[in-house]
Amino acid sequence: MERLLLSAILTLAGISGLAVALWGGYYLLTGFMSWRKPVDCGWHPARTRFAILVAARNEELVIGPLINSLLMQDYPQELYDIWVIPNNCVDNTALAARNFGARVLECPFPVRSKGEVLRFAYNRLRGREYDAWCVFDADNVVDSRFLTEMNNAYMSGARAAQGYRDSKNPYDTLISGCCSIYYWMMDRFHNGGKAGMDLSAMIGGTGFMISSKALEELGGWNSSTISEDLELTAQCVLAGEKVWWVPKAVTYDEQPLTYEESVKQRRRWSSGTLQVAQAYLSRVGSSVCREGGGRLADLGFTLMIPAYQVAAVANLLLSSLAAALFGQTVGQALAAFLGALVFNLGLTALGSTLAAGLVLAAEGKWDRRLWKALALYWLFLLSWIPITFGSFVKKTTVWEEIRHTRATIPEALTR
Repeated sequence: MERLLLSAILTLAGISGLAVALWGGYYLLTGFMSWRKPVDCGWHPARTRFAILVAARNEELVIGPLINSLLMQDYPQELYDIWVIPNNCVDNTALAARNFGARVLECPFPVRSKGEVLRFAYNRLRGREYDAWCVFDADNVVDSRFLTEMNNAYMSGARAAQGYRDSKNPYDTLISGCCSIYYWMMDRFHNGGKAGMDLSAMIGGTGFMISSKALEELGGWNSSTISEDLELTAQCVLAGEKVWWVPKAVTYDEQPLTYEESVKQRRRWSSGTLQVAQAYLSRVGSSVCREGGGRLADLGFTLMIPAYQVAAVANLLLSSLAAALFGQTVGQALAAFLGALVFNLGLTALGSTLAAGLVLAAEGKWDRRLWKALALYWLFLLSWIPITFGSFVKKTTVWEEIRHTRATIPEALTR
Protein backbone atom coordinates (compact mmCIF):
# COMPACT_ATOMS: atom_id res chain seq x y z
CA MET A 1 0.00 0.00 0.00
CA GLU A 2 2.82 2.40 0.91
CA ARG A 3 4.62 1.64 -2.35
CA LEU A 4 1.42 2.25 -4.30
CA LEU A 5 0.89 5.57 -2.52
CA LEU A 6 4.49 6.61 -3.11
CA SER A 7 4.24 5.64 -6.77
CA ALA A 8 1.02 7.64 -7.20
CA ILE A 9 2.47 10.72 -5.51
CA LEU A 10 5.68 10.54 -7.55
CA THR A 11 3.67 10.18 -10.76
CA LEU A 12 1.47 13.17 -9.94
CA ALA A 13 4.51 15.20 -8.90
CA GLY A 14 6.20 14.29 -12.17
CA ILE A 15 3.17 15.32 -14.23
CA SER A 16 2.74 18.64 -12.41
CA GLY A 17 6.49 19.23 -12.56
CA LEU A 18 6.52 18.61 -16.31
CA ALA A 19 3.65 21.06 -16.78
CA VAL A 20 5.46 23.71 -14.74
CA ALA A 21 8.73 23.07 -16.64
CA LEU A 22 7.07 23.34 -20.05
CA TRP A 23 5.27 26.52 -19.06
CA GLY A 24 8.37 28.03 -17.51
CA GLY A 25 10.46 27.04 -20.52
CA TYR A 26 8.04 28.75 -22.87
CA TYR A 27 8.11 32.00 -20.95
CA LEU A 28 11.88 31.74 -20.62
CA LEU A 29 11.99 31.62 -24.42
CA THR A 30 9.72 34.65 -24.78
CA GLY A 31 11.88 36.45 -22.23
CA PHE A 32 15.01 35.84 -24.30
CA MET A 33 13.18 37.01 -27.42
CA SER A 34 12.46 40.36 -25.76
CA TRP A 35 16.01 41.40 -26.70
CA ARG A 36 15.01 41.43 -30.35
CA LYS A 37 14.11 44.91 -31.53
CA PRO A 38 10.36 45.40 -32.13
CA VAL A 39 9.04 46.32 -35.55
CA ASP A 40 10.15 49.83 -36.50
CA CYS A 41 7.04 51.71 -37.58
CA GLY A 42 9.15 54.52 -38.98
CA TRP A 43 7.85 58.07 -39.26
CA HIS A 44 4.57 58.98 -40.93
CA PRO A 45 2.80 62.31 -41.34
CA ALA A 46 0.05 62.98 -38.81
CA ARG A 47 -3.16 61.80 -40.47
CA THR A 48 -4.92 59.50 -38.01
CA ARG A 49 -7.94 61.00 -36.28
CA PHE A 50 -8.14 59.72 -32.71
CA ALA A 51 -10.93 59.60 -30.15
CA ILE A 52 -9.40 59.48 -26.66
CA LEU A 53 -11.65 57.76 -24.11
CA VAL A 54 -11.23 58.14 -20.35
CA ALA A 55 -13.66 56.25 -18.13
CA ALA A 56 -13.68 58.16 -14.82
CA ARG A 57 -15.30 57.37 -11.48
CA ASN A 58 -14.74 59.95 -8.71
CA GLU A 59 -11.47 61.18 -10.23
CA GLU A 60 -11.76 64.97 -9.86
CA LEU A 61 -8.55 65.15 -7.82
CA VAL A 62 -6.31 63.42 -10.36
CA ILE A 63 -7.80 63.93 -13.82
CA GLY A 64 -6.16 67.31 -14.40
CA PRO A 65 -2.60 66.06 -15.06
CA LEU A 66 -3.94 63.46 -17.51
CA ILE A 67 -5.86 66.04 -19.54
CA ASN A 68 -2.92 68.45 -19.47
CA SER A 69 -0.58 65.74 -20.77
CA LEU A 70 -3.06 64.92 -23.56
CA LEU A 71 -3.43 68.57 -24.54
CA MET A 72 0.38 68.83 -24.74
CA GLN A 73 0.77 66.00 -27.24
CA ASP A 74 3.28 66.44 -30.03
CA TYR A 75 0.41 65.91 -32.46
CA PRO A 76 -2.02 68.30 -34.20
CA GLN A 77 -4.87 69.04 -31.78
CA GLU A 78 -7.40 69.14 -34.60
CA LEU A 79 -6.79 65.42 -35.15
CA TYR A 80 -7.90 64.21 -31.73
CA ASP A 81 -10.69 64.73 -29.22
CA ILE A 82 -10.45 64.00 -25.49
CA TRP A 83 -13.65 62.43 -24.14
CA VAL A 84 -14.04 61.91 -20.40
CA ILE A 85 -16.92 59.60 -19.48
CA PRO A 86 -17.90 60.11 -15.82
CA ASN A 87 -19.81 57.14 -14.41
CA ASN A 88 -21.25 56.35 -10.98
CA CYS A 89 -19.69 59.57 -9.67
CA VAL A 90 -20.49 61.31 -6.39
CA ASP A 91 -17.91 64.06 -6.86
CA ASN A 92 -17.24 66.78 -9.47
CA THR A 93 -15.31 64.72 -12.01
CA ALA A 94 -17.38 66.08 -14.92
CA LEU A 95 -16.82 69.71 -13.89
CA ALA A 96 -13.10 69.18 -13.36
CA ALA A 97 -12.74 67.53 -16.78
CA ARG A 98 -14.53 70.42 -18.50
CA ASN A 99 -12.45 73.01 -16.64
CA PHE A 100 -9.23 71.34 -17.77
CA GLY A 101 -10.37 71.36 -21.42
CA ALA A 102 -11.78 67.90 -22.13
CA ARG A 103 -15.12 67.03 -23.68
CA VAL A 104 -17.50 65.27 -21.31
CA LEU A 105 -19.92 62.49 -22.13
CA GLU A 106 -21.74 61.62 -18.91
CA CYS A 107 -22.97 58.05 -18.55
CA PRO A 108 -26.63 58.46 -17.49
CA PHE A 109 -27.07 55.01 -15.94
CA PRO A 110 -25.20 52.85 -13.39
CA VAL A 111 -22.51 50.58 -14.84
CA ARG A 112 -20.80 47.51 -13.42
CA SER A 113 -17.57 47.56 -15.39
CA LYS A 114 -15.25 49.70 -17.48
CA GLY A 115 -16.26 47.70 -20.55
CA GLU A 116 -19.85 48.96 -20.20
CA VAL A 117 -18.57 52.55 -20.09
CA LEU A 118 -16.50 52.07 -23.25
CA ARG A 119 -19.43 50.44 -25.04
CA PHE A 120 -21.68 53.38 -24.11
CA ALA A 121 -19.11 55.91 -25.37
CA TYR A 122 -18.45 54.01 -28.60
CA ASN A 123 -22.16 53.74 -29.41
CA ARG A 124 -22.61 57.48 -28.87
CA LEU A 125 -19.49 58.58 -30.80
CA ARG A 126 -19.09 56.03 -33.59
CA GLY A 127 -20.60 58.33 -36.23
CA ARG A 128 -17.92 61.02 -35.83
CA GLU A 129 -15.53 59.41 -38.35
CA TYR A 130 -12.65 58.65 -36.01
CA ASP A 131 -9.95 56.43 -37.46
CA ALA A 132 -8.93 54.93 -34.13
CA TRP A 133 -9.67 54.98 -30.42
CA CYS A 134 -7.19 55.34 -27.56
CA VAL A 135 -8.07 54.44 -23.97
CA PHE A 136 -6.54 55.77 -20.75
CA ASP A 137 -7.34 55.61 -17.05
CA ALA A 138 -8.09 58.88 -15.28
CA ASP A 139 -5.05 58.61 -12.98
CA ASN A 140 -2.58 58.33 -15.91
CA VAL A 141 -0.10 60.81 -17.33
CA VAL A 142 0.79 60.37 -21.01
CA ASP A 143 4.12 60.98 -22.73
CA SER A 144 3.97 63.80 -25.28
CA ARG A 145 4.80 61.50 -28.21
CA PHE A 146 2.12 58.90 -27.50
CA LEU A 147 -0.25 59.87 -30.31
CA THR A 148 2.62 60.41 -32.73
CA GLU A 149 3.85 56.87 -32.10
CA MET A 150 0.36 55.42 -32.39
CA ASN A 151 -0.12 57.30 -35.65
CA ASN A 152 3.11 55.74 -36.91
CA ALA A 153 1.84 52.29 -35.91
CA TYR A 154 -1.58 52.85 -37.46
CA MET A 155 -0.09 54.15 -40.71
CA SER A 156 2.20 51.07 -40.76
CA GLY A 157 -0.79 48.76 -40.65
CA ALA A 158 -1.58 48.25 -36.96
CA ARG A 159 -5.27 47.92 -36.19
CA ALA A 160 -4.70 47.30 -32.49
CA ALA A 161 -1.65 48.33 -30.47
CA GLN A 162 -0.49 48.44 -26.86
CA GLY A 163 1.93 51.06 -25.59
CA TYR A 164 4.49 50.90 -22.78
CA ARG A 165 2.85 50.97 -19.36
CA ASP A 166 5.23 52.79 -17.02
CA SER A 167 4.74 53.77 -13.37
CA LYS A 168 3.93 57.18 -11.90
CA ASN A 169 4.87 56.37 -8.34
CA PRO A 170 7.32 53.46 -8.03
CA TYR A 171 9.03 54.90 -4.95
CA ASP A 172 5.99 55.73 -2.80
CA THR A 173 5.64 52.44 -0.90
CA LEU A 174 6.85 48.86 -0.94
CA ILE A 175 3.63 47.80 -2.69
CA SER A 176 3.79 50.50 -5.37
CA GLY A 177 7.39 49.41 -6.01
CA CYS A 178 6.40 45.73 -6.40
CA CYS A 179 3.51 46.64 -8.71
CA SER A 180 5.86 48.81 -10.78
CA ILE A 181 8.34 45.94 -11.16
CA TYR A 182 5.49 43.67 -12.23
CA TYR A 183 4.44 46.09 -15.00
CA TRP A 184 8.01 46.55 -16.19
CA MET A 185 8.33 42.77 -16.39
CA MET A 186 5.09 42.59 -18.39
CA ASP A 187 6.39 45.31 -20.71
CA ARG A 188 9.77 43.68 -21.26
CA PHE A 189 9.30 39.94 -20.98
CA HIS A 190 5.65 39.48 -21.96
CA ASN A 191 4.83 42.10 -24.59
CA GLY A 192 8.42 42.64 -25.68
CA GLY A 193 9.03 38.91 -25.90
CA LYS A 194 5.83 38.28 -27.84
CA ALA A 195 6.76 41.06 -30.27
CA GLY A 196 10.15 39.41 -30.74
CA MET A 197 8.35 36.22 -31.81
CA ASP A 198 5.81 38.05 -34.02
CA LEU A 199 3.03 37.10 -31.62
CA SER A 200 0.30 39.34 -30.24
CA ALA A 201 0.92 41.69 -27.35
CA MET A 202 -1.68 41.88 -24.60
CA ILE A 203 -3.94 44.91 -24.25
CA GLY A 204 -3.39 46.18 -20.73
CA GLY A 205 -6.46 48.28 -19.97
CA THR A 206 -4.80 51.65 -20.54
CA GLY A 207 -2.45 53.20 -23.09
CA PHE A 208 -3.73 51.24 -26.07
CA MET A 209 -5.19 51.93 -29.50
CA ILE A 210 -7.74 50.08 -31.61
CA SER A 211 -8.91 51.10 -35.05
CA SER A 212 -12.52 51.88 -35.89
CA LYS A 213 -12.43 49.27 -38.64
CA ALA A 214 -11.32 46.58 -36.21
CA LEU A 215 -14.05 47.54 -33.76
CA GLU A 216 -16.68 47.45 -36.48
CA GLU A 217 -15.61 43.96 -37.49
CA LEU A 218 -15.77 42.87 -33.85
CA GLY A 219 -19.30 44.22 -33.57
CA GLY A 220 -18.30 47.19 -31.44
CA TRP A 221 -17.13 47.26 -27.86
CA ASN A 222 -18.91 44.17 -26.63
CA SER A 223 -17.01 42.87 -23.61
CA SER A 224 -19.05 40.93 -21.06
CA THR A 225 -16.41 40.25 -18.37
CA ILE A 226 -14.71 42.29 -15.66
CA SER A 227 -11.46 42.09 -17.68
CA GLU A 228 -12.40 44.04 -20.81
CA ASP A 229 -8.76 44.42 -21.85
CA LEU A 230 -7.91 40.71 -21.93
CA GLU A 231 -11.29 40.02 -23.54
CA LEU A 232 -10.56 42.54 -26.30
CA THR A 233 -7.16 40.89 -26.81
CA ALA A 234 -8.89 37.51 -27.22
CA GLN A 235 -11.42 38.95 -29.65
CA CYS A 236 -8.68 40.53 -31.76
CA VAL A 237 -6.54 37.38 -31.94
CA LEU A 238 -9.56 35.18 -32.75
CA ALA A 239 -10.43 37.62 -35.55
CA GLY A 240 -6.90 37.34 -36.98
CA GLU A 241 -5.72 40.72 -35.65
CA LYS A 242 -2.31 40.98 -34.00
CA VAL A 243 -2.02 43.48 -31.17
CA TRP A 244 1.15 45.41 -32.01
CA TRP A 245 3.69 46.34 -29.34
CA VAL A 246 4.62 50.05 -29.48
CA PRO A 247 7.09 50.65 -26.62
CA LYS A 248 7.74 54.26 -27.61
CA ALA A 249 4.11 55.15 -26.80
CA VAL A 250 4.44 55.56 -23.02
CA THR A 251 1.73 55.90 -20.37
CA TYR A 252 2.48 56.46 -16.69
CA ASP A 253 0.03 54.60 -14.46
CA GLU A 254 -0.53 55.12 -10.73
CA GLN A 255 0.16 52.00 -8.64
CA PRO A 256 -1.65 50.95 -5.44
CA LEU A 257 -0.08 52.18 -2.23
CA THR A 258 -1.31 49.48 0.14
CA TYR A 259 -1.49 45.72 0.14
CA GLU A 260 -5.28 45.87 0.50
CA GLU A 261 -5.59 48.00 -2.65
CA SER A 262 -3.30 45.65 -4.57
CA VAL A 263 -5.38 42.66 -3.50
CA LYS A 264 -8.54 44.34 -4.75
CA GLN A 265 -6.86 45.09 -8.08
CA ARG A 266 -5.28 41.64 -8.52
CA ARG A 267 -8.47 39.85 -7.49
CA ARG A 268 -10.26 41.70 -10.29
CA TRP A 269 -7.53 40.63 -12.74
CA SER A 270 -7.62 36.99 -11.63
CA SER A 271 -11.41 36.88 -11.74
CA GLY A 272 -11.39 38.52 -15.15
CA THR A 273 -8.86 36.04 -16.51
CA LEU A 274 -11.04 33.16 -15.31
CA GLN A 275 -14.11 34.76 -16.88
CA VAL A 276 -12.37 35.31 -20.21
CA ALA A 277 -10.95 31.78 -20.13
CA GLN A 278 -14.41 30.36 -19.48
CA ALA A 279 -15.89 32.38 -22.35
CA TYR A 280 -13.11 32.01 -24.95
CA LEU A 281 -10.75 29.12 -24.18
CA SER A 282 -12.84 26.51 -25.97
CA ARG A 283 -13.04 28.74 -29.06
CA VAL A 284 -9.29 29.28 -28.93
CA GLY A 285 -8.69 25.52 -28.67
CA SER A 286 -11.01 24.81 -31.59
CA SER A 287 -9.32 27.48 -33.70
CA VAL A 288 -5.87 26.09 -32.89
CA CYS A 289 -6.97 22.59 -33.94
CA ARG A 290 -8.66 23.88 -37.08
CA GLU A 291 -6.30 26.62 -38.23
CA GLY A 292 -3.11 26.29 -36.17
CA GLY A 293 -1.08 29.42 -35.62
CA GLY A 294 1.28 30.59 -32.92
CA ARG A 295 -0.80 33.62 -31.92
CA LEU A 296 -3.84 31.52 -31.11
CA ALA A 297 -1.77 28.99 -29.16
CA ASP A 298 -0.03 31.79 -27.27
CA LEU A 299 -3.41 33.30 -26.36
CA GLY A 300 -4.43 29.91 -25.00
CA PHE A 301 -1.31 29.82 -22.81
CA THR A 302 -2.16 33.27 -21.47
CA LEU A 303 -5.73 32.29 -20.62
CA MET A 304 -4.43 29.27 -18.71
CA ILE A 305 -2.23 31.29 -16.33
CA PRO A 306 -4.54 30.53 -13.34
CA ALA A 307 -4.27 26.82 -14.17
CA TYR A 308 -0.47 27.18 -14.23
CA GLN A 309 -0.56 28.72 -10.75
CA VAL A 310 -2.61 25.76 -9.50
CA ALA A 311 -0.15 23.33 -11.11
CA ALA A 312 2.79 25.15 -9.50
CA VAL A 313 1.24 24.87 -6.04
CA ALA A 314 0.34 21.21 -6.64
CA ASN A 315 3.90 20.46 -7.75
CA LEU A 316 5.33 22.20 -4.68
CA LEU A 317 3.16 20.20 -2.28
CA LEU A 318 3.46 16.86 -4.11
CA SER A 319 7.23 17.02 -4.46
CA SER A 320 7.56 17.91 -0.76
CA LEU A 321 5.18 15.09 0.19
CA ALA A 322 7.15 12.65 -1.96
CA ALA A 323 10.32 13.62 -0.09
CA ALA A 324 8.52 13.07 3.23
CA LEU A 325 7.51 9.51 2.30
CA PHE A 326 11.17 8.50 2.21
CA GLY A 327 11.53 9.30 5.90
CA GLN A 328 11.81 6.33 8.28
CA THR A 329 10.15 8.07 11.23
CA VAL A 330 7.51 10.76 11.66
CA GLY A 331 10.23 13.26 12.60
CA GLN A 332 12.31 12.42 9.55
CA ALA A 333 9.25 12.64 7.29
CA LEU A 334 8.31 16.05 8.70
CA ALA A 335 11.88 17.31 8.36
CA ALA A 336 12.07 16.06 4.77
CA PHE A 337 8.73 17.68 3.91
CA LEU A 338 9.69 21.05 5.40
CA GLY A 339 13.17 20.88 3.90
CA ALA A 340 11.84 20.24 0.40
CA LEU A 341 9.23 22.97 0.84
CA VAL A 342 11.78 25.55 1.97
CA PHE A 343 14.23 24.52 -0.76
CA ASN A 344 11.63 24.89 -3.53
CA LEU A 345 10.37 28.19 -2.14
CA GLY A 346 13.96 29.38 -1.95
CA LEU A 347 14.52 28.56 -5.61
CA THR A 348 11.31 30.41 -6.48
CA ALA A 349 12.38 33.44 -4.47
CA LEU A 350 15.85 33.43 -6.02
CA GLY A 351 14.52 33.11 -9.57
CA SER A 352 11.92 35.86 -9.07
CA THR A 353 14.48 38.21 -7.53
CA LEU A 354 17.02 37.63 -10.31
CA ALA A 355 14.34 38.18 -12.98
CA ALA A 356 13.20 41.39 -11.27
CA GLY A 357 16.79 42.63 -11.01
CA LEU A 358 17.36 41.81 -14.67
CA VAL A 359 14.33 43.80 -15.81
CA LEU A 360 15.35 46.79 -13.67
CA ALA A 361 18.76 46.76 -15.32
CA ALA A 362 17.46 46.12 -18.85
CA GLU A 363 14.82 48.84 -18.64
CA GLY A 364 17.08 51.37 -16.94
CA LYS A 365 14.77 51.50 -13.91
CA TRP A 366 17.20 50.70 -11.13
CA ASP A 367 17.05 53.12 -8.19
CA ARG A 368 18.23 52.51 -4.63
CA ARG A 369 14.75 53.43 -3.41
CA LEU A 370 13.51 50.16 -4.95
CA TRP A 371 15.72 47.82 -2.95
CA LYS A 372 12.93 46.76 -0.54
CA ALA A 373 10.55 46.08 -3.43
CA LEU A 374 13.25 44.06 -5.20
CA ALA A 375 14.04 42.04 -2.07
CA LEU A 376 10.38 41.18 -1.42
CA TYR A 377 9.09 40.94 -4.98
CA TRP A 378 9.04 37.14 -4.71
CA LEU A 379 6.68 37.41 -1.73
CA PHE A 380 4.43 39.80 -3.69
CA LEU A 381 4.17 37.18 -6.46
CA LEU A 382 3.58 34.41 -3.92
CA SER A 383 0.71 36.40 -2.41
CA TRP A 384 -1.06 36.05 -5.77
CA ILE A 385 -1.69 32.34 -5.10
CA PRO A 386 -4.45 32.77 -2.48
CA ILE A 387 -5.96 35.54 -4.60
CA THR A 388 -6.22 33.18 -7.56
CA PHE A 389 -7.61 30.33 -5.45
CA GLY A 390 -10.15 32.73 -3.94
CA SER A 391 -11.21 33.77 -7.44
CA PHE A 392 -11.85 30.13 -8.34
CA VAL A 393 -14.25 29.98 -5.39
CA LYS A 394 -15.90 33.38 -5.84
CA LYS A 395 -15.20 35.61 -8.85
CA THR A 396 -15.33 39.39 -8.71
CA THR A 397 -18.00 40.46 -11.20
CA VAL A 398 -18.33 44.18 -10.41
CA TRP A 399 -15.57 46.74 -10.81
CA GLU A 400 -14.60 48.05 -7.37
CA GLU A 401 -13.28 51.58 -7.12
CA ILE A 402 -9.71 52.30 -6.03
CA ARG A 403 -9.81 55.95 -5.02
CA HIS A 404 -6.99 58.15 -6.35
CA THR A 405 -6.32 61.36 -4.43
CA ARG A 406 -2.76 62.41 -5.37
CA ALA A 407 -2.19 64.29 -8.62
CA THR A 408 1.43 63.18 -8.93
CA ILE A 409 3.69 63.76 -11.92
CA PRO A 410 6.22 61.03 -12.84
CA GLU A 411 9.82 61.92 -12.07
CA ALA A 412 10.77 61.03 -15.65
CA LEU A 413 8.67 63.98 -16.87
CA THR A 414 10.01 66.51 -14.37
CA ARG A 415 13.73 66.15 -15.14
